[in-house]
Amino acid sequence: MSQSKLKQVFSYQSWVHAVSGSAGSVIAMSAFYPLDTVRSRLQLEEPERRKALSTWRILRNLIDEEGFETLYRGLVPVLESLCISNFVYFYTFHSLKALRGGAGQTALGDLLLGSLAGVVNVLTTTPCWVVNTRLKMKGLDQHAKRNGAPSHSDLQYDGLIDGLQYIARTEGVRGLWAGAIPSLMLVINPAIQFMVYEALKRRLTVGGTGKTPSAITFFSIGAVAKMIATVLTYPLQLVQTKLRHGNSDRNLNLPPDVDTVQMLLIILKRQGVAGLFRGLEAKLLQTVLTAALMFMAYEKIARFVTSLLLSSKGGAAAVRH
Repeated sequence: MSQSKLKQVFSYQSWVHAVSGSAGSVIAMSAFYPLDTVRSRLQLEEPERRKALSTWRILRNLIDEEGFETLYRGLVPVLESLCISNFVYFYTFHSLKALRGGAGQTALGDLLLGSLAGVVNVLTTTPCWVVNTRLKMKGLDQHAKRNGAPSHSDLQYDGLIDGLQYIARTEGVRGLWAGAIPSLMLVINPAIQFMVYEALKRRLTVGGTGKTPSAITFFSIGAVAKMIATVLTYPLQLVQTKLRHGNSDRNLNLPPDVDTVQMLLIILKRQGVAGLFRGLEAKLLQTVLTAALMFMAYEKIARFVTSLLLSSKGGAAAVRH
């Protein structure tokens, strides 16, 4: 590796992208977190419980049954994990782009780099998302406990660090990385998302007027990219959520040590193809809006910080001369 490329990997530009990506994701998730709660409930609750209800009706039901606070249960550890996760992903993705060089960027190249960044992200942050899924499902677990079903509601933690320590102590390393296999398969999700996003952005900026696309343009292409990625990978996302939550799904009566393929086949056999896409409406609503807002905030923050740094460098140079 040449020294110049190594400098690009550890340059302030990679840090700007990483900080901007993590900040944008925190802003977006904070805005649309209740929709993520609905998505998680639809994936984990029995199919008949909220059958044929719209996302907005489910939101009202959750407020009536468990209180308004249930919509934001687990928000703080989710934001902590999201900040870490997106920092890792954006830094890795843009560092790999710097290594590859700016010339000759292609959709296939972006897909490969996105997949590699996703693998790094999964291997480093899966334990955080296991804790988040457990915390978010406390309301569901309490409902299950009242009906005599096993649950995680007796776990003695309310935050990310406490949760990591508790799961490591009670379930070991395997518990911390529950759902890691479908997560590794799901690196294709952000990879497809970034591939589509980068391709659309290049199409709008290269050979055009030379003007920076507007905020609504970044919002729109971010939404399109995430919609395509979500629909293509949703069954694996469903399995990932169930495995992270643990084998306490009394609706599926899961065998011990169930793996990804077994879970997919069990859902397909007992709930049909529709079962593999349960909660897709809420997921699309949440994830498309969140990704669109995240990309819009990311681009604006990155451009603002970059211009700030460049102007400060220019000012310093002017003083020196």
